[in-house]
Amino acid sequence: MNSVRRGSGSDIAGSRPYRPGDDARSIDWNASARLSSAHGADEFIVREYIAEEAPRVVLLWDRRPAMSLFPRPLPWLAKPEAVRVAADLVSEATLAARGFLGYLDLDDDKATWVAPRSEHELPDAARGGAFRASEDNLQHAFDFLARQHPPLPGGTFIFVFSDFLAPVSDDTWVFTLERGWDVVPVVVQDPVWERSFPEVGGVVVPLHDQSTGRFVSVRLTDREAIRRREENEARSEDLLLRLRALDLGPVLVSTIDREQIFQAFLEWADERIISRGRWW
Repeated sequence: MNSVRRGSGSDIAGSRPYRPGDDARSIDWNASARLSSAHGADEFIVREYIAEEAPRVVLLWDRRPAMSLFPRPLPWLAKPEAVRVAADLVSEATLAARGFLGYLDLDDDKATWVAPRSEHELPDAARGGAFRASEDNLQHAFDFLARQHPPLPGGTFIFVFSDFLAPVSDDTWVFTLERGWDVVPVVVQDPVWERSFPEVGGVVVPLHDQSTGRFVSVRLTDREAIRRREENEARSEDLLLRLRALDLGPVLVSTIDREQIFQAFLEWADERIISRGRWW
């Protein structure tokens, strides 16, 4: 990541006359030759570069009860396992970039907060915590980050792991962007039951009742199953379009397979290169 200061880096910030003690490797020989020829004396120009800094990364895990679905051996997406695989990949990438890794969740509205540091192991709470957060815990989490001292610097990557079935308002997203954070929504949804809906008309199926946190057996008609599929697909498409409209490039995770999740992050990185013209 580029800093606001000058130092060791790869992007040129400008040039200036040579001063004793400057690294000879920074001399711009072509510019020095032209200046020396114009003045009739040996004069040297050195290039100055924008300093590079290690990225800061925060993993923000939505701990709503719905994010605890669906434990094995149920044949649906195990969201906790999918998040752990995705978070491990981000942790490894941060380590490879010699960055600083932090973690936050608001389980039961009590913050588990690890400020970005050079250690890249996820805290124990991230691996075995409960899922009792409120439906609006992500908004409170961003408020929490905004109150930190020293403040979380601009350019910090915040990977938000959630199914986003509890919508995050545009005002909340704008709140994060105004602070200069680089927020990345990692959308964790079951591809069959949440992003779409199967043809189960006339079949008794277990559906999760969010009001009670329990599963109830329901027999749906063909028409009801079709309506649910149309609603789920429209909701999923609207979510992705809204995030992209806010320049929040999402990562879509619909599996626990490490290679497929890794591929989803590669596609996200490619989209960033195209839209922003640079690597993160």
